[in-house]
Amino acid sequence: MKITFFGAARGVTGSCHMIEVGDTKFLVDCGLFQGTLTEQILNYENFQFDINDIDFVILTHAHIDHSGRIPKLFVSGYNNPVYCTPATADLCSVMLPDSGHIQEKEIEWVNRKRMRAGKAPEPPIYTAKDGLDSCKLLKKIDYGREHKINDNVTFKFLDAGHMLGSAIVELYITENGKTEKLTFTGDLGNEENPIIREPENVIDTDYLVIESTYGGRFHSPIKEQSEEFIKIILNTIDRGGNVVIPSFAVGRTQEILFELNKYLSKDVDSEKYIERLDNIPIVVDSPLAKNATEIFEDNFNCYNEDALSYLLMGDNPISFKNLRFTASADESKALNEDKTPKIIISASGMCEAGRVKHHLKHNLWRPESTILFVGYQAEGTLGRKIVSGEPRVKIFGEEIGVNAEIRMLDAFSGHADQQGILDFIEKIEKKPKRIFLVHGEYEGQKILANAIESKFGIDVVIPERDERYYLGDSKFEKASYNVRETNLRLDIYEMLTYLKLDMEDVSKIVKSDVKHGATEEEMFEIKMKLVGLKEEMQKIKNRVKIEDMNEE
Repeated sequence: MKITFFGAARGVTGSCHMIEVGDTKFLVDCGLFQGTLTEQILNYENFQFDINDIDFVILTHAHIDHSGRIPKLFVSGYNNPVYCTPATADLCSVMLPDSGHIQEKEIEWVNRKRMRAGKAPEPPIYTAKDGLDSCKLLKKIDYGREHKINDNVTFKFLDAGHMLGSAIVELYITENGKTEKLTFTGDLGNEENPIIREPENVIDTDYLVIESTYGGRFHSPIKEQSEEFIKIILNTIDRGGNVVIPSFAVGRTQEILFELNKYLSKDVDSEKYIERLDNIPIVVDSPLAKNATEIFEDNFNCYNEDALSYLLMGDNPISFKNLRFTASADESKALNEDKTPKIIISASGMCEAGRVKHHLKHNLWRPESTILFVGYQAEGTLGRKIVSGEPRVKIFGEEIGVNAEIRMLDAFSGHADQQGILDFIEKIEKKPKRIFLVHGEYEGQKILANAIESKFGIDVVIPERDERYYLGDSKFEKASYNVRETNLRLDIYEMLTYLKLDMEDVSKIVKSDVKHGATEEEMFEIKMKLVGLKEEMQKIKNRVKIEDMNEE
């Protein structure tokens, strides 16, 4: 049995792992890379494997960093099954077309750059129609049902508690007359989740591939942050500002609605909040979130007891009278023209695309407003820059000062923290021989690996991208999977051209600042950012030199 890690290896996006057993090859997940430009370029590469060799795909859940390259597989000629839970299939039916729409919009920006550089336009990675058409590949498998693919592979889904329909994958792999169990957690949820059930326990496994997004951190208690959540909202409204919540349209948005509904319910011991919250406009500004919320309402069989209790009382747990969804771009724009203090929940959760960028542009500079983050912010994203305390950020080509209150509530995260991961491993009665950490930043993964090895004495591996591991009784080997295609549609030379054009834009800004009397502090800030860029370019240069020497 061999495993190759093509994504989410020492990073948190692009989940894609290939398993080979006998003549069978299959993927667990096939997600988009997100975050830095370097990561996003990987989406334009050819796949590192021959798609004609892939017999099937197992999809752990619908989030785009796990599902987002399935349409790319499809347009490349893949026509075999993609197995997932029913709720995941329902969510993909709206998420994959939405992702295609984003690809179409993003390529418009790239092509404007190409035209300035005298180059022909490029097509998107895939279109909205491709995203919708690829959904015909999805094959629904219920939780707990064993599904035999062939004599080599049988699998079963358990509830991962990360989002609606998310799954842990238990794989029974038979090779040379011996069966071993390989388990992928996908993204592992928190205990005490709003709406959906907690992660199910794995009883035994020989090998474990587990996520590590918050492997180096501990979440605050959910009860404390729930109360803090309401206080932040009320304080912001009292001072006349808006609360902008960048939120993933699928999963986190519905959990935030559930949390708000708890404080609007007369069954909750918090009547002092009800009247005040009842008069605050709460707006979900995301067409995808609207569609996803309807899918949540149709899949109540995935709810936990707390959410089901609301249904039994005749109360929809993710709907209330002062909630509305925007239907058009004009309605979205009107939110920023209306001066009434309000709560705006908008995608994307990492502020990289979507309507939330408009709301940030209109609220980041306002001291009376609050930007409230409730989910993980990947390195290189606009959300990460804001959370990290950058005094200015660039939105739609314009420098925006960050004067709003910036808050982060990590207890609402859909990912288990270090303690949650350790607890999950603790509950495995027959411990794995080896654990692989994926879907995490390397520094946090090293902290988690040390914690696991110290507590359980299990060997932990943190694979790099494109590394292949051979599993068996007598050998465990690592091998580079050196088939990466270098034929990028957006090659390095193009990116350097774009960088040159951007530097020209920065030069104009600096000249404009001087002309309009920029302060010495502002000029120093620009200088330090350019110094940082120079250092990053030097790192790239040094890395290329090392790779060239290795190839020689």
